Amino acid sequence: MKQTKSKAPALTVRLSTKGQLVVPKEIRDRHGWSAGAELVFEDQADGVILRQVEDLPPTRIEDLIGCTGYRGPAKSLKEMDQGIAEGARRSR
Repeated sequence: MKQTKSKAPALTVRLSTKGQLVVPKEIRDRHGWSAGAELVFEDQADGVILRQVEDLPPTRIEDLIGCTGYRGPAKSLKEMDQGIAEGARRSR
């Protein structure tokens, strides 16, 4: 493990042949991560962000509205089920 030069000290680790990483002890201690801590990788255009799952903000309904790109009148559950079934038939 070597430190690289940047604004904040960065630590370099090596990816194992099994795709595993060891999070350095000083980082685990700083963030309070112990064995069994659940972490999430966020893939960004210029790198990856590693966060503890609990640190993620809760999803609000306002964050999801419009995420499907549908622009039209509201559909009933029956209409949505019919649309899903039709799409499944077309994809066979």
